[in-house]
Amino acid sequence: MIGQHFRQTIRLVNRVDDDLIFRDPRPSRADAVKNRDRLLRTAQRLFGEQGVDTVSMSAVAEAAGVGKGTLYRHFASKGDLCRALLDEDQRHMQTETFERLRTHPDPYANLVWFLGEVLAFAERNAALLLVEVGGGEGIALDHPAHFWWRQTIRGLLNRIDAPDCIDRDYAADVLYLMLDARTLHFQRQVQGYSRERVHTGLITTLARLLG
Repeated sequence: MIGQHFRQTIRLVNRVDDDLIFRDPRPSRADAVKNRDRLLRTAQRLFGEQGVDTVSMSAVAEAAGVGKGTLYRHFASKGDLCRALLDEDQRHMQTETFERLRTHPDPYANLVWFLGEVLAFAERNAALLLVEVGGGEGIALDHPAHFWWRQTIRGLLNRIDAPDCIDRDYAADVLYLMLDARTLHFQRQVQGYSRERVHTGLITTLARLLG
């Protein structure tokens, strides 16, 4: 699902091939592709206007001008619909990450940049991520859709000049956990932290983890 850019990014960071296998979806007929795109754009608009929780699958089908059968052939549940929307944004972020790592040699600056990018992704997709986390089919921290964040963080930590005593795996876990949707929801909505404060906290934590 993550595709070629994910594998290129991880190879660029770690200089090794990733052992995860991602298969491209089967080719669809032109009309099926158009229907899928229409459903995604409609769901994105309705979720933005009304909230993910309040929009039903039937409402998405009706607003998109397709039958329920067409909707469910593409997306078996609202969770599937949310995952598809997240996947589009993830692939865009992977492309930008690959380009950044290809053109900027400083691993520390790249890590600071990447943490900000993931934070921005989580911010604009908060509702979708919380639906995924809250439901029975929620995305686990070890799911490839998000685990590449952790792998990218770990790869960049490995390239940063820091004392040998630093536990880079543990440092990567700490930073990755701080980017979890539930953690960010607690900080932003319950604690009332600004996005800038969260980002500053991430960078401060990074500096302390590196000694």
